[in-house]
Amino acid sequence: MIIIGLFGGFGAVSRFALGNLVSKYNKTSFPYGTFFINIIGSMLLGMTYHFYVDQVISADIWLSFGVGFLGAFTTFSTFSYEAIQLFISKKYKMAMFYVLLSTILCILSAYLGLNIYT
Repeated sequence: MIIIGLFGGFGAVSRFALGNLVSKYNKTSFPYGTFFINIIGSMLLGMTYHFYVDQVISADIWLSFGVGFLGAFTTFSTFSYEAIQLFISKKYKMAMFYVLLSTILCILSAYLGLNIYT
């Protein structure tokens, strides 16, 4: 269990650093950092789970990387907060675009990750 927490810490720090890097170059109010992090993380989670189910990786790697790192790297809470901020700022179209596109692309990315090697 401790290793999941350690990997989760690395995932959270990675998300924070990458999100800040993207935000530094993003001149719009669209939350590209969280958007791309969640899509990439969803695909990696699908791939990692695929490798676990096919017994390419061990349960320890699945728990450490899949549950720990990727669980903290991807973030539903930040996504929700950013969507609410767009609504509060009366950027309704952007908010709906963000919510719908994030949901569709994250699910599609996870599906592709699960099936990329089949």
